Amino acid sequence: MQALFDLDAFAADVQAQREAHVQRAPSVEQAEAVVDAALALLFPAYARGGDVRAEALRFQDLVRDLLTPVVPERAGPLAAATLAELPRLRQRLCEDAEATASGDPAAESVDEVVLAYPGFFATAVHRLAHCLWRQSVPLVPRLLAEVAHRQTGVDIHPGAQIGHSFAIDHGTGVVIGETAIVGDRVRVFQGVTLGALFVEKALAQTKRHPTIEDDVVLYANATVLGGETVVGAGSTVGGNVWLTRSVPPGSVVTHKAQLRTQDGRTQPMPEYVI
Repeated sequence: MQALFDLDAFAADVQAQREAHVQRAPSVEQAEAVVDAALALLFPAYARGGDVRAEALRFQDLVRDLLTPVVPERAGPLAAATLAELPRLRQRLCEDAEATASGDPAAESVDEVVLAYPGFFATAVHRLAHCLWRQSVPLVPRLLAEVAHRQTGVDIHPGAQIGHSFAIDHGTGVVIGETAIVGDRVRVFQGVTLGALFVEKALAQTKRHPTIEDDVVLYANATVLGGETVVGAGSTVGGNVWLTRSVPPGSVVTHKAQLRTQDGRTQPMPEYVI
């Protein structure tokens, strides 16, 4: 016979777990608040008015509260350092927005990119998360990255190193792995994956994701895998390409479509021209 459900015991157990969780883990709501406060200080398009100095101090407090459960002894200094990083982040993000606007014929202004482009939002959150990642902060950088992932569909691991003037066009489905290195003036389209060739826990401390050198374009759904894979500077990787080995600078890598008729014969398709 099934024992009677003890509601009081169940509620006490859940309550204790919640209280313990608060002591050791930051919340998603705190991460979202930090992202919102950072964007308001970085770009007027996200601001709601008010005393900027007070907003800056509130941002610092929000970061400190977010960090306290995971690095209590460093939360205060790291929060102050993160606030001090905002001018450099703004400069870097302005370069990203200008790169996106200048390369996308649909973009009418930098302001439009800042306010309405999911790829730019994901890049902004990544650059903030990467600052904390470089300080060896556990958990919080991933939490920030997931704020952007949930809102945009762009999944950039906070450990990824991304250079100047980075542009993500459309964005949905972009995945950039932890050990990926992306050079300057790189442009990626929706669905691009910079991933690992093998997924094994034992490879956690190795470079598993590719290196993309300067001035590379990766078109929609291109997949580049492997820590030793290098896409040389100035290369173009076409849509739906599956690339697992390095290509020299200036390469053009395309996926060639083929038409098979009902009688089994194959016919050439028009070349995919980039």
